[in-house]
Formats: sequence, structure tokens, C-alpha cells
Amino acid sequence: MSHAIVIEKTGGPEVMQWREVPRPEPGPGELLVEVGAAGVNFIDTYLRTGTYRAPLPFTPGKEGAGRVAAVGDGVTGFAPGDRVAWAMGDGGYAEHVVVPASLAVRVPDDVDDQQAAAMLLQGMTAHFLTHSIVQLDAGDTALLHAGAGGVGLLLTQMLSHRGVRVLTTVSTSQKARLSREAGAQEVIVAYDRFDERVRELTDGLGARVVYDGVGRDTFDRSLDAVRTRGTVVLFGAASGPVPPVDPQTLNAKGSLVLTRPSLNDFIADRAELDWRAADLFAAVAAGEIDVRVGAAYPMRDAARAHEDLEARRTTGKVMLTI
Repeated sequence: MSHAIVIEKTGGPEVMQWREVPRPEPGPGELLVEVGAAGVNFIDTYLRTGTYRAPLPFTPGKEGAGRVAAVGDGVTGFAPGDRVAWAMGDGGYAEHVVVPASLAVRVPDDVDDQQAAAMLLQGMTAHFLTHSIVQLDAGDTALLHAGAGGVGLLLTQMLSHRGVRVLTTVSTSQKARLSREAGAQEVIVAYDRFDERVRELTDGLGARVVYDGVGRDTFDRSLDAVRTRGTVVLFGAASGPVPPVDPQTLNAKGSLVLTRPSLNDFIADRAELDWRAADLFAAVAAGEIDVRVGAAYPMRDAARAHEDLEARRTTGKVMLTI
């Protein structure tokens, strides 16, 4: 037997229950992993509330790290005892999880389970946002919402390392300090009227790109904060989904580009997954990226982790550990 968080009905954090469950077995092409750490992400809360649909009952958790306990038929390149991490899987809030071998990557010896689980989903999200969505040059200005969050801190470091001028929005002075330490050149400590402040900081032009993972509460002003022919990258909905947008709005605001990318489409190819993961691990080893674990909770306390994440009481990466 094993243990896992089980959701039998959608709702608030209280619907997550720590239960004894049968230990899973890997099928063809799968790994059974003994979980060391699991990442907590907003997508987990969307699934828990029913904003994103999942068959009930289910165990949340899209990313994690641990040690291979068994391999299924046809698996090559992995063996029991190997340390692995994965992103965009299912069921990570558990002592044991079955992971498709196609999603798993080896973890270097100098990276621990919490670091590996903390960096993969959010790190690869930051990676494709900076490497594959908009090509920014040194001196370009980017606005990033939730600059002290898990993606925000990683994205700020990646952009700053490339010479991009990073502006961020945060909700508290403590988060402002963390954002500046990550490399943000200007931090806006409030979400109200942030577009006007961005215009002031860019001599009226606006940002070359706005990375918006907040969604409903920031989206309209994000369109007003970007320059003519700029790009708004909507990659999350922490405050709720954005209502439908009339494409004519993009024309009226200066021939803007709007995109809503998903990590799944940027790691579907094995070579691309390996490239992004290797880039991240190399950047951590070189000291170019500091993976900040802001809070770690026992796995059985997943409800409290969700409460704190949704209430914006966390910074950096939120983790669950066995």
C-alpha cells in the first residue's frame, strides 16, 4: 500500500484528503517513482476547483522528483535507483506515482529533489517564454506580473542574464525585495494603474512584451502597458480566466500580438524536452539561476499549501515533501 492526496469532488482546499491507496504498478513505457518532493502550481488549484476539468476521483500534482522504484515493459534509459524529475505528469501528490518515461529526465547528483521538482515545470515555462515565444534583445523592456512567484523569479533571472530590462509587479514590499534580488530593475508595488507606471518608466512607449500569468485582474491593463507592435503573453490565470477578447482591440491598441502558449506544446518532442531540462540544470550549476524554495509542506498538508498559494502568502516555489 501507499498514500496519496485524493480529490473526490471539486471545491476548496478541504476537498484534498490524504488517503491510503494501493501502490501503483508501471505499465508499458512507464516508471514507478518513489516521490521525494512534488511541486505545487496554480494549475493544481485550477484542477481542484474544477476550472480545469479532470476525471474524478484524481490525485493532483503535475511535477515532482524522486527515485525510480520499478520500470515498465519497453522502457530504456532508466533503471531502478535512478534519480528523475518530471513535469506535466499526473498524480504527483503521492508517496508513489507512475510517470511516463517520455516525461522523465535524469537529475544530476548536485541537484537535490526539492531543487529538481522546483525548477522543472516553472523553469521550463520560463525557458520557453524567453527562448521560444518572443526574441528579446539586450536593452528591450519586459513587464512581468507576480515577480516574486516561482515563475516570476526564474523568468526575471533568465531575462536579466540576457540584458533585458525587467519591470515587475508585486503585492508587498517583501516581495519587491525578492524581485529586485532576482534582477528586476524596477518593481511596482501594486497592481492598480501599473500600466501608467510602465509608460512613465519607458518614456511613454510601453514595454516590448508583457508576461501575464495573473489573468483576469491584470489583462486589460497589460494591453495598455505594451508598446505599439508589442506582445502580450498570457500564460496563466491566477486571478481567474480572461473573458473573450475582440481581435479588433489588438488593432486599436497598436497592432498588438496576443498569445496564450502552454508548456505541453514546447516539450512534446523528446529532444526539445531534453534541451530545456539540460539548459536549466546547467544554468543552476553555473550559478546563473537560483532556485528559491519559498515554502515546503508535508505532503499530507497539501490543503494548507493551496490555501497559502491562493492567498498570495507565498514567494518562490511551493513544495510538498514526504
